[in-house]
Amino acid sequence: MIERFYLKDYLSFDEIELNFNSGLVVFTGPSGSGKSILINAILTSLGSSSCDASLCESRVTWDIDDVGIINDDVNIFKHIKKEKSRYLINNQSVSKKSMQTIASNYLRHLSLKDFSDFENENLLDILDTQIASKSKKIITLKKRYQNSFIEYKKVKTELKEVQEKEKKIVELKEFTAFEIKKIEDINPLLTEDEELLLIKKELSKKEKVLESINLANAIFNYEHHSISALDSLDVDYAFFSDAMNELRATLDSAEERFSALDDIDIENVLNRIEELSGIKKRYGSIEEALAYKEQKKLELIEYENIAIEKGDLEKRYKELFSKVKELGAELTHIRTIELKHFTQKLNSYLKELYLRDAQIEMKQIEYEYFGKDEISITLNNTKLQKISTGEFNRLRLAILALKSENMKQDGGVLMLDEIDANLSGEESMSVAKVLRQLSKHFQIFVISHQPQLTSMGDQHFLVYKKGDNSFVKKLSSSEKIDEIARIISGDSVSLEAKEFAKELLEVNQKRY
Repeated sequence: MIERFYLKDYLSFDEIELNFNSGLVVFTGPSGSGKSILINAILTSLGSSSCDASLCESRVTWDIDDVGIINDDVNIFKHIKKEKSRYLINNQSVSKKSMQTIASNYLRHLSLKDFSDFENENLLDILDTQIASKSKKIITLKKRYQNSFIEYKKVKTELKEVQEKEKKIVELKEFTAFEIKKIEDINPLLTEDEELLLIKKELSKKEKVLESINLANAIFNYEHHSISALDSLDVDYAFFSDAMNELRATLDSAEERFSALDDIDIENVLNRIEELSGIKKRYGSIEEALAYKEQKKLELIEYENIAIEKGDLEKRYKELFSKVKELGAELTHIRTIELKHFTQKLNSYLKELYLRDAQIEMKQIEYEYFGKDEISITLNNTKLQKISTGEFNRLRLAILALKSENMKQDGGVLMLDEIDANLSGEESMSVAKVLRQLSKHFQIFVISHQPQLTSMGDQHFLVYKKGDNSFVKKLSSSEKIDEIARIISGDSVSLEAKEFAKELLEVNQKRY
């Protein structure tokens, strides 16, 4: 509920602070005193409207389920306007949209033509709650249905994905097999490209190297002369012999290596290098190409197994669909029986509200989370989009009243702006009675110009003007009588109006 509201510097209001209780909160006052301005300011403090007040602030008892905002026992919603508007919750800055989203979990402004109360999910929930008040069987049945439906939707999605894959399976298998064959035909080996590049390099200098070796071998023709000279000099020639042997071994090894290249076809080497270069260009490296080949082989196995997977999913889908269908049919049967009672109860409220009967139809649609049933409502065989705003709001009240019969928790806050305008006394009293019932589960703020609704209020605030300034006053019991009398007879309050106001207030406060 909204516990406190503070407003500063908004049009004819300088500064006001109001403390609210639960139940039905009524605002009255002469035309032009600022009642609608006040309601708009309250809505602005909660992000549901906009105004140029320097400060609008509401203290609420709502739980805030929002990441990043600290939830307190009492939360403060605030709108500040200087050069631009700022919105804060517990002194944390938020966007207007975020504040409105959070508040919308608890706040509804019935002056707007909002169709959310007539959404299928809400109507089915009211119907099912009515059924559950007589038998708890539907609670278990709905849970079983919804659990089965969630699994059914999951398997249906998986099956659809497999079926989509299957449509492309031939093309995918051919492409995958082609990709594997392309790599296997080249059959690259790790480090093979490096070895081939080395061979290419040695082939390019083979003739020059062999010619150099042949010329260098001439040194061995003079080896014995060098040894004789060293011996005659009494020099140990072992170092020379070792060096010559090492040179001979090096030249022989090189000659043998380069001579072995005689059997290698340079054109084949170049072609192979080009093939490997193409592989590297496409896949990044030979290692990545081989990894890609193994991945494609696994994909090919997966494609081969998709028929098995599809068969398993089809079997599971068939079982779950049968279960959903069975449980859904049972839900429909129970709802169909209760729908007559649902219609009677709704129309009893409409009769109280001086509206003609509503026509309620339940038809079958595609299976959804709440079943296969869709409830639609028309009023006097007219679609809701085409009925008057007054009729629409009274119909909404009837729906809310029907819902409140089995409510165990606080339903939040309802804002109504002159819902009883242009109604007769009897019609106004009917609206007042329904609102009084709703006030057991909702905190209701309403502007009224009729004595019947005004007399039902748990709290009564008078909005009035002195000069150019507007003020708000919470009325005592005697002051309520005076204000109701003013509503009845105008500014010149007669004794008869005052007596009638007193009786009306006493009767309604005792009765309700």
